[in-house]
Amino acid sequence: DGQTIRLSPGKHSRLIQQVVEELCPRFTPGAELLYLGDTGEKFALNRIDRFAQLGIPLDIHGKMPDAVVYDDDKDWFVLIEAVTSVGPVNLKRKNELASLFGRSGRGLVFITAFPDARTMRRFLPDISWETEVWVAEHPDHMIHFDGKRFLGPYDE
Repeated sequence: DGQTIRLSPGKHSRLIQQVVEELCPRFTPGAELLYLGDTGEKFALNRIDRFAQLGIPLDIHGKMPDAVVYDDDKDWFVLIEAVTSVGPVNLKRKNELASLFGRSGRGLVFITAFPDARTMRRFLPDISWETEVWVAEHPDHMIHFDGKRFLGPYDE
């Protein structure tokens, strides 16, 4: 919406910037950025009021992903973890996020974002099935981890 968001300096924040500027326009065009984590300030953007409207009462001390995007046209929450050193969407993390956002009744899409293929390779064995992976050095591509859907929620 033209709002300027300031992030703490560092590699992780650079990846979050790439998520907002490159991943989102390519794969969630027109979607609404509701939350953006920041290593220094906990969050750079947190639309608590909008989360409440969408049926997600948030605890600001909860384990939020690095970015949350809401696609109104598809009625999906896109939950993105930016990984430079720890934290891909593994099975445990996927279940935590599903517990936090699942009560809304909306579709959930899980994406792990990496700055480069080298970083992704370190975490490859940990990535959960039925999730997506995006690598910033190849921004036009998304890697789909199995399942019958590409970039969409699964009905549990």
